[in-house]
Formats: sequence, structure tokens, C-alpha cells
Amino acid sequence: MGKLSISCLFPASWHFSISPAVLPRILFPSFRQLIFLGLLAGLLGLLYLLLVTGKGQYSWIKEDKHIHRHLARVTDLEVTDTSNPDLNYGLVVDCGSSGSRVFVYCWPRHNGNPHDLLDIRQMRDQHRKPVVMKIKPGISELATTPEKASDYIHPLLSFAAEHIPKFKHQETPLYILCTAGMRVLPESQQEAILEDLRTDIPVHFNFLFSDSHVEVISGKQEGVYAWIGINFVLGRFNHAEDEGEAVVEVQVPGGDQQEALVRKRTAGVLDMGGVSTQIAFEVPKSVSFSSPQQEEMAKNLLAEFNLGCDAHRTEHVYRVYVSTFLGYGGNAARQRYEESLVSKTVLQNKLLDQHGGETADTPVLDPCLPTELQDEVGPAGQRVHIRGTGDFDSCRLLLQPFLNHTNETHTSLNGVYQPAIDFRNSQFYGFSEYYYCTEDVLRMGGDYNSTKYTSAAKNYCATQWRTLKERFDRGLYASHADLHRLKYQCFKSAWMYEVFHSGFAFPTNYDNLKTALLVYDKEVQWTLGAILYRTRFLPLRDIQQESLKGVHSHWRHSFPYINTHYLFLACFFVVLLSILLYLLRLRRIHRRAAALHRGTSSSSVQWLEEGLGSTDIPITL
Repeated sequence: MGKLSISCLFPASWHFSISPAVLPRILFPSFRQLIFLGLLAGLLGLLYLLLVTGKGQYSWIKEDKHIHRHLARVTDLEVTDTSNPDLNYGLVVDCGSSGSRVFVYCWPRHNGNPHDLLDIRQMRDQHRKPVVMKIKPGISELATTPEKASDYIHPLLSFAAEHIPKFKHQETPLYILCTAGMRVLPESQQEAILEDLRTDIPVHFNFLFSDSHVEVISGKQEGVYAWIGINFVLGRFNHAEDEGEAVVEVQVPGGDQQEALVRKRTAGVLDMGGVSTQIAFEVPKSVSFSSPQQEEMAKNLLAEFNLGCDAHRTEHVYRVYVSTFLGYGGNAARQRYEESLVSKTVLQNKLLDQHGGETADTPVLDPCLPTELQDEVGPAGQRVHIRGTGDFDSCRLLLQPFLNHTNETHTSLNGVYQPAIDFRNSQFYGFSEYYYCTEDVLRMGGDYNSTKYTSAAKNYCATQWRTLKERFDRGLYASHADLHRLKYQCFKSAWMYEVFHSGFAFPTNYDNLKTALLVYDKEVQWTLGAILYRTRFLPLRDIQQESLKGVHSHWRHSFPYINTHYLFLACFFVVLLSILLYLLRLRRIHRRAAALHRGTSSSSVQWLEEGLGSTDIPITL
């Protein structure tokens, strides 16, 4: 029996020969060898899956979404392409107490996936600046001249109209939402101003505007909108599984209480301004009440809403607690504290025939001011001289009665109802005074640690006032810190601490509060949450259009969700299976040929033997 010779003349001359006895072992492996090859190929495929695509199921999708989320933060800062016909626009006018601002938002066409919300972003001009305009004073100043309301707001809408393509005006929703300044007006004056806007704006502008698009919103609504805006920017409404993202078990309001929904944990919001302080957070579980009065109070503090476009889907149904406390802001609290100090001093002087605080030589000692800082407080005719002693702990004790906290369960500041917070599985962001108190002077904004914070606050309070001023003159504090901040930093540090730990009952070892001024380098306004909520049904139009395009369109739009790794692995295993089947077929042919070879009576077998027994077969490549 001869050999099978293989030779090659190009690119180099070489050849080798394979004996017919070895050839069947290579082309026709045994069944055990086939199983071994199959297992080896499967192991290589799994190794590729782990090394290339990540650790765990759908991790490549998580990585893509993670990258997409970071890219989205970058593109938020890019110039808005007004030539894109698929870009939609929306306007929100915030009519506040000191002035009014118009915010222009934009978003691309909805992707047709009913699980996703609109990708709303703030519009940016050619200089990459947000398209925002503000005017003063507040619209509430027109209480006696409501017929001037439309003239007052005309510059804001003209400014917005110049930035939005004209052919888009008719489909651009306009919302005019009034807040604190308008709330204090009598209802008749409010309605007169709103009616003038409803009547005159459609005459001069072609925006999508109806009577329901202008209103005075409550503090509860404003808080909910702020909570929505912050969590939207943080990506907490995107319920696709992300590696490392915290989740929470939720009992959907109005849904089946037997089966809980697991989704991304949202962030609570703490905000402290000069006049008021506010808290807002999701209540994932059903709440219970200690009394009918508490239940009645809770109805005004709990908001249940669906952010999704489909009322029958529950994945975007939220139950949020919102409470605003007037008089509990940093400046208002200091004013209440000084009024109390003056009244007590005057009463004590009168009863004990003393002269405390009447001159700078006999000042009243104030532990909430830096050491040796001298000041005068009180109205004309009752001025009281005070001198700081810089005692942080004593200051905290003096401020506790101003919280008006009660011993009733599930209550916070002023005895207001507050649902229980799962401190082990929650996250909060602190804005405004929470950030200023920790960063402007103490330079420790970001992740809050009560031990480090109290230590830094104590050191600051105990420092001599002249030393603090010297540091300020040398530029050792934040650029926007001023002498007013230095003067009241000790008081506000203690007030923030007490509101957070005593008022809202956060434990001192709570380590999931992040104080911030911006979210992903952007100032998040409640107006973002407002337009996200009020345009929540707009995706229905795009979803219905997608469904009308039929199965082909559905496949085309669904294809981006299928990762290329899926396709690669599918092709890999199909090719592997084909090879195995082909080898099995060759094995059967070989066995049949061997059987025929053993039966030498067939003429065809003799012909085959003559062929195999011939001389070397040269094959030239």
C-alpha cells in the first residue's frame, strides 16, 4: 500500500507524506475523540464569553449602557443641533418669588421601547451655554395689575422662540408654572393673572399651549418635580440591570401586594435654603399610621404617580414623600434664634434688674458664634450686644428646642409625619446649605461623615475671629465664601447637624449622604422633573407609529438591543456542530468502506484495493 504525498513549490519548496494507516485516525476520529473535541470547543467558547464579554449574564449590555450613560453626560454639554428634524423641544417658565426664568429643553425621537422614558436634556446654544433667561421682579408683583401679565412674560417667550426652529413651534409644549410668590396671593388675584396669560399668549405665540399648561403649583408638586429631575439625571429611572447598582424591593402603589418589584434604588433629596428646608424620598413599602390624624396628614405629604407612558405598566410607578418646612432654613433659623435670645435677655434684665447686653462691655455670650466675635442683634430700641464663645456642642443643645420635635412615632420637624427610612439601603443628596456648610469653609463637601464633620466644626467655632479673618484674606476658603458665611458658619453647621440627625432622625453613623452643588457638573432644576412628568405620554405617539410599521420595522428597531457577542457565539456553535456532524458522517463512510474491504468478494472492493495499493500519488500545490 502506497503513501499520500503532499508537496508545495511556492513560496518555498517542501513536501511530506502521510501513510494510509494514519489517515483514517485524522479524518475519522473515534466517538470518544469527537466528544473530547466538542467539550474542548465548548470550553473555549465559555472562556471567550468570560474574558471578552465580562463576568456574568448580560454584562456586555451593562457595559454598553454604562458607556452610553457617560457619553450622554458628555453630549449634554454639546451644542444642540437645531437642523435635526427629529429633535423635539419643550418650554418651562418658572415664575418664582424674586423673578421668572424660562428653560428650553429638547429630546430626540423616542426609541419605541415602552420601558424607556424620553431622553430630555437642556438645550444649549452655539457657545454651549444652557438656553435660559431670567427677568425680575416676580410675577406676583402684578397682583394689582394682572392685565400686564402677558406683557411681563413676553420677553421670555420671545427669547425661547428665537432658539427653537420656527417649524417646530406648533408642536413645542409650553408650561408656565408659578411657585412661592404666587401662592401667598389671594386666589382671586392668582386667577386674574393666570387668565390674562391663558388669553393673550396664544395670540402672540404658536406654541402648544392650553389652559391647563399655566397654573400655580404647590410646594408638594415642586418637591416631587425636584426629586424626579435629580433621579432622572442620576439614571435611576433606567431599570436595566447595571453591575454594582443598588436595588430596592418595592410594593407598587395600587398593585399586587403579594409580589414585590425589584428595581434601582432612587436617591432621596435634602435641600436647605435661607427660609425653608425640604426632604423628599421614595417610600418603597406600604406605610402604616399610628392614628387617623396622622393618616390624614400623610395624604398631603405622599405623592403616587406613574412616570411611564403606559398606565397599565407599573415599572415607573413611584410613591414619594415630600415635606417642606418654612422657617427652618439657615437664615430663618438664625433669625428665630436671635429673637429668642433678645427676648430672654430683656426679660432677665427686667426681672433681675441686670444690664446684660446693653453695652459692649457687658455682652451676652453666644456659643453659636466664633470665639471673640462681637455683634449687635435685635430691633431698634432693644439692641443686644453679644460675643461669641465658639462652643459647637453647647450651640447644638441650644438649637434643639427650635426643631419642635415631638416624641410621637414617625414624626420629624415640627411634629410633621415622616415615614420610616431604611437607613441600611438608602442614599441621599444634600443641596444648598448642606453643601455650603460642609464645603465653603470646612472644605469637606461630598461624602458626609458625621465624626469628621463635628470635629472640623468644633475646631472652626473655637478659632479666634481675627484668625478666621486672616485666613479669609489669604484666600484659604472657597472662592464664593464671604464674611457673612464666616460669621454664621458655626451656627449653620450646628443647625444643619441638628436638622439632619435630630429633626429627620438620621443616625450619626449614616454614611450614604452626599453633599453637592451640581449633579454630573449640572445644576438640576425642578423644571426638568416638571417637563419629564408632563410629557410622559408623548412616547405613545412614537410607539404607535413603530407598531404600525409591522414586523420588519420591529426587527430593525429591536436589533440594536441584540449584542454582537450573541451573534458571534451563535455562529461559533453552529460551525462547531456542522464540523462534528461532518466528521460523524465521514466516520460512518469509513466504517462502511472498511466492511466492504473485509469482504473481498465484491469487484468494487478489489478496484478500491488496487487504487490504494498503487504507487505514491504526487499532489503539487
